[in-house]
Amino acid sequence: MISVLQRVREARVEVAGQAVGAIGAGLLVLVCAERGDTEAEADRLLAKVLKLRIFSDTAGKMNQSVQDVGGGLLVVSQFTLAADTTGGNRPSFTQAAAPAEGQRLYDYFVAQARAAHPVVATGQFAADMRVHLVNDGPVTIPMRMAPAAPAA
Repeated sequence: MISVLQRVREARVEVAGQAVGAIGAGLLVLVCAERGDTEAEADRLLAKVLKLRIFSDTAGKMNQSVQDVGGGLLVVSQFTLAADTTGGNRPSFTQAAAPAEGQRLYDYFVAQARAAHPVVATGQFAADMRVHLVNDGPVTIPMRMAPAAPAA
């Protein structure tokens, strides 16, 4: 799975002019399932998102996680994170999971996030969304969870 995390002061997602999800301070989590991804990659990605120390402590160092600071998560599906731009000027999205599988893994990720964290809002899978955010820092972290190596 691929993700881009943005530390935000606030963020919201609108569909057809209506807010469908919003948070105050926390993380905007753009997420994309790739072909071959499973719940295991979603679980590892979520664990990393929740524990990644990218919020400032009292000394101003990035030493606290979203859980430490009580921030929200705004989880938005974004298949374009799987874009392959090596072949020309039009990106290819063949590495993105098929829509049904992408939605299944996105829904799984959101359900696991809601079970593990008190403030989780979402966008709407496959919708034409408008994402509004106030970056904090800015701090933007790309992440990729490759399939785990088979046990020896």
